[in-house]
Amino acid sequence: MLKSKRKTPFDIFFKHTVYGLRYLYRIFDRTESRVILPSIERQKALPVVLSQQEVRLLLKTPKLLKHRLMMALLYGWGLRNYELCNLKLVHLDLERAQPHIQQGKGRKDRYVPVCDLLIRGVKTYLQAEKPVEYLFNGQADKEGGFTGISTRGVQWVMRQARQHSGIKKQITAHTLRHSYATHLLEMGTDIITLKDLLGHGHIETTLIYLHVARVSRALPFSPLEKLYPQ
Repeated sequence: MLKSKRKTPFDIFFKHTVYGLRYLYRIFDRTESRVILPSIERQKALPVVLSQQEVRLLLKTPKLLKHRLMMALLYGWGLRNYELCNLKLVHLDLERAQPHIQQGKGRKDRYVPVCDLLIRGVKTYLQAEKPVEYLFNGQADKEGGFTGISTRGVQWVMRQARQHSGIKKQITAHTLRHSYATHLLEMGTDIITLKDLLGHGHIETTLIYLHVARVSRALPFSPLEKLYPQ
C-alpha cells in the first residue's frame, strides 16, 4: 500500500520503512505471522563480465602456481567460490576428465568438462604442492584435521590479482563464473546445457547471461552512426 499510494515511491524509502516496522515488531514481540510485511525485491543488476583478453591477463598475473590454478578453475569449470574451497582430491577424476562438483547451490551435484590444459596444470600443481584431502588446503582445524582454503582466502587472491593486473573492473571470484557462462554462450553453447554446467535450479537464473553475451544478433548501435556515416 505504501508504494502504491505514493505517486513516485522511492525504493530506499520503502526499504527503510519495512526495516523499521520489522524492528518495531521485534521490540514488542509481535511475530510476522500476525502482521505480514512485504518482501523487498533485489535489484537485478547485470553481472560484471571480463573479456577473453582480460581473463588471460588475470590468469597470468599471480606469481604462485597455486593462485593461478585457483583462478583457472573458477573460470575453466565455472565454480562458485565455496565449491572451489570444498573441492577434494577424490572429486577430480582426471583420468575421465570429468570433475565431480558436489553439493553445489541447492545441494545439486554436477559434472563439468575439463580441457587438457587444466589437466596438465592440476597434475603439475599436485606434484609440486602435494596437497592432502583438499585440492587447496587451508589452516588445520582444532583437532589437527585438514580443511579447505577459506572463501576469504580465495577473494584475497582475486584482489591481489586484480590490483597487479591493472584491470579496472570490480572483480570477485564470481566474476570468473559470470565470464565462464558468458563466453560459453558466445562460443555456441545452448542455454539448457549452460544451465546444467552452472548447476542452476531454474532456467530463469541462466537467462540473465543472454543480456550480456554477444550471440546471434546484431550488435547494438547508436542512431547517430546512421545519421552521420563515416
